Amino acid sequence: MTLAQPDREIWFLTGSQALYGDETLAQVADQSRAICDTLARQPRMTVRVVWKPVLTDAAAIRAICLEANADDRCIGLIAWMHTFSPAKMWIAGLDALSKPLLHLHTQANRQLPWSTIDMDFMNLNQAAHGDREFGFVQTRLGVPRKTVAGHVSTPEVVDRIAGWARAAVGRSELTTLKLARFGDNMRDVAVTEGDKVEAQLRFGVSVNTYGVNDLVAAVDAADEDTVTALVKEYQDLYTLAPELRPGGERHASLRYAARVEAGLRTFLTEGGFRAFTTNFEDLGGLRQLPGLAVQRLMADGYGFGGEGDWKTSTLLRALKAMAHGLPGGTSFMEDYTYDLTPGRELILGAHMLEVCPSLTTATPRCEIHPLGIGGREDPVRLVFDADPGPAVVVGLADMGDRFRLVANHIDVVAPPEPLPKLPVARAVWRPRPDLRTSTEAWLTAGAPHHTVLTTALGGEELDDLAEMLRTELAVIDEDTTVRTFTRELRWNQAYHRLAQSL
Repeated sequence: MTLAQPDREIWFLTGSQALYGDETLAQVADQSRAICDTLARQPRMTVRVVWKPVLTDAAAIRAICLEANADDRCIGLIAWMHTFSPAKMWIAGLDALSKPLLHLHTQANRQLPWSTIDMDFMNLNQAAHGDREFGFVQTRLGVPRKTVAGHVSTPEVVDRIAGWARAAVGRSELTTLKLARFGDNMRDVAVTEGDKVEAQLRFGVSVNTYGVNDLVAAVDAADEDTVTALVKEYQDLYTLAPELRPGGERHASLRYAARVEAGLRTFLTEGGFRAFTTNFEDLGGLRQLPGLAVQRLMADGYGFGGEGDWKTSTLLRALKAMAHGLPGGTSFMEDYTYDLTPGRELILGAHMLEVCPSLTTATPRCEIHPLGIGGREDPVRLVFDADPGPAVVVGLADMGDRFRLVANHIDVVAPPEPLPKLPVARAVWRPRPDLRTSTEAWLTAGAPHHTVLTTALGGEELDDLAEMLRTELAVIDEDTTVRTFTRELRWNQAYHRLAQSL
């Protein structure tokens, strides 16, 4: 069971002008349809691409931009100037546009027919300077956008457009996201605090708190048939510890974990919530800290943050929406402890019980063990190691006058040795460029200890999302040095403070 994906569209706009006459404009339309169809057929394009009629005057351009703003299905526009489209025609439309924009700098033909080129061909195929006119007016107006150059038959071009489209999905998801906090955040913790009003203004997410016993009521009301069906699902999907199996001495604990999942699903579904938080300091009448239920809800696409961390829950839901249908996984995560062996430094990440099983292709083990925190019965959880491969960990912090995203490119690796006494889901990774630089840069940025780890998305999608949200993104990768990273943060701080007053 996964969250339903709404019907989303990217609109394909083509600029020209009436000067060329009906015959030429008919050719423009045919060729722009072909470009649009080429994009739409690509498997990497997870959003439907919809062709719109060629635009030749300011009134039509403004009208289509306003229509895009008003249509919830439209999550972004791709614009291409096939011929020369005088860009003053675009000023009113671009000034009114509130949806993400990608400027595609391409042309209909991949190779020039050198021996047959004449002036008719030149008049028809003018994107080389038509797009420069369009680029100027976008920059002159300060329009946030992504620019992609190259022919649409090139895989790299398609991948970049598809990545931008996924970022547009994330941005769209945030504009309607409702998040339920069960209790407040962990006491005396700084980084999980934040300005919920600013978050709704900047991102669109609505964050509200509910008493934990509101959830307890839903858990207690779960019917036995639903609980039994969930237990059967657990048996089919996971390797159950013997004591949790029917007839086992801890089977009742598994049934209670299923009851928690049933109640939590009901509460979230009925309230229209696609993200939530819990807090082990505020469990009300819950007999277990939700572990298995949280892991399975994350696997279905829900955002989650531990200890009341609504910012990380918000970020996780956005990245889950962006990664839908892609290989790999995306999960709530926390840097827990280090292996500081010289030359083999590693980070061991986990979070008590709440790591998403989308990070593994192996069959998780369903186990029950004492937790030593929370003061409740032993909780049921899924135990596994994250699959090796390249990944990114991303954190979202409230800096007081703005939000800051920090991303670290990493390589998830297999644990060097078994972890028989650590029965939780976990990931082990080697941060780029190295642990010392990574951690010093992360600490300098004031980035949070709760993160989202994704093996499905890459750096460019995060760049695109940050641009759409007009939110600072600081990146730590193989080229980072602490000195240059610190300078970048200072430049960013100056820019964002100046930009706020504009």
